[in-house]
Amino acid sequence: MNPPVSLLTAVRTVLLQARAMYRDHPPTEQWLTHHLDRLHEPLRVAVAGKVKAGKSTLLNALVGERIAPTDAGECTRVVTWYRDGRHPRIVLYPHAGPPIPLPVDRRNGALRIDLGHVPVDAVHHLMVDWPAQSLRTATLVDTPGIESLSTESGRRTWDFLDPDEDTPTEADAVIYLMRHLHATDGSFLESFRDQGVARAASVNTIAVVSRADEVAGGRVDAMFSARAIAARYRDEPALRGLCQNVVAVAGLLAQTGRTLKHAEFATLRDLAAGPRELLDRLGLYGVRLSVALIRQGAGDAAALATELVARSGLLELQEVLQTQFTERRDLLKARSALAALESLLRRDVPERTAPLSREVERILAGAHEFSELRLLSALRSGAVRLPDAMVEEAERLLGDRGAAPATRLGLPGGADPGLLRHTGVRALQRWQGHAENPMLGRAEADACRVVVRTCEGLLAAYR
Repeated sequence: MNPPVSLLTAVRTVLLQARAMYRDHPPTEQWLTHHLDRLHEPLRVAVAGKVKAGKSTLLNALVGERIAPTDAGECTRVVTWYRDGRHPRIVLYPHAGPPIPLPVDRRNGALRIDLGHVPVDAVHHLMVDWPAQSLRTATLVDTPGIESLSTESGRRTWDFLDPDEDTPTEADAVIYLMRHLHATDGSFLESFRDQGVARAASVNTIAVVSRADEVAGGRVDAMFSARAIAARYRDEPALRGLCQNVVAVAGLLAQTGRTLKHAEFATLRDLAAGPRELLDRLGLYGVRLSVALIRQGAGDAAALATELVARSGLLELQEVLQTQFTERRDLLKARSALAALESLLRRDVPERTAPLSREVERILAGAHEFSELRLLSALRSGAVRLPDAMVEEAERLLGDRGAAPATRLGLPGGADPGLLRHTGVRALQRWQGHAENPMLGRAEADACRVVVRTCEGLLAAYR
């Protein structure tokens, strides 16, 4: 028996078939080649949110360097890509005409981007190549703030993330920043809901309660309140079907922690030796926390930086990105490729595209990964309702907390293979029983059978 073909291999094969079919139409052939190349690239993650939500600051914290401008300059009004490169390079891509190299200007540790004489409205996007370990697994895309005073800036974000019915987004996943949960946040996430491949938006979207240090008046314990708000949003019915997780992050604190200099630490150390009343009057969360940490024993810049990052929420966000984006990168890239192919086939003559359409349908129906996504989305949105006692385990087994077998089975990362197999067998037996439960309706029983198939797949590696 031939070994099963991986999802990414199946998607690559159907894209190659499509490219061969459109060889007589060079623009389409080139477009398909672009999507074939994307399968080998890092995951594309867009950072979106309202104006002043802290998108560029959070991006800098994730990269570990101040490469995204955080002022109100023109570059914050343009979609800007940040990808790993051997050497720093900035290229402007206009709506019309050839790409334009821009100077790489770094001052006081921060990258400055000057569009020169090119008006903002003439810019399609900027591409920044930067040598960074964090950009090797994910290309980050900074987008202009939605609901900007400049309607044109906000429209660039909508055009990038939600182009139109026949043009899928270039992003594989989205980090959406919000200060509080407003109706416009839900509307934006709803607009990004994938209505084509697998019909599951939540799997490729993470929400972030940004500028979390400003919660509770910027007190030293502000992050505790912010995490409680994030936990409440996580269970909010309006969000459960639209995003995978909600995390609280103090972006400025995280950025400072990743880029703290010794001279800055020395200034804070001197401030920590001063009268406490002055700090109470200043009320600055980062300064207050830094001074408190220095007084508690953070003796140098490295120790303080470590504490700032740990308390900013960045580590939690990085863990969520790892388990829910990076571990799923092949699946997310496959979804993007199939969405692009579906949009192409819809626009062509059905008689010409019928064989490819059948192959896409076969992949969607046969790939258990997509069955998991559909069920996970249905559980989170309430379209399928299992008894409360079963929901948490079902979501975990389906990969809600991460795709690794140990994570799905609720075990620590270094769990013994024997324990993994034993736990998997018990989960399989439990869900086989659920699937045969006459008290469950047909939709619920079908959902249980999907979880049974997941358990069988987990056990296959430990036979």
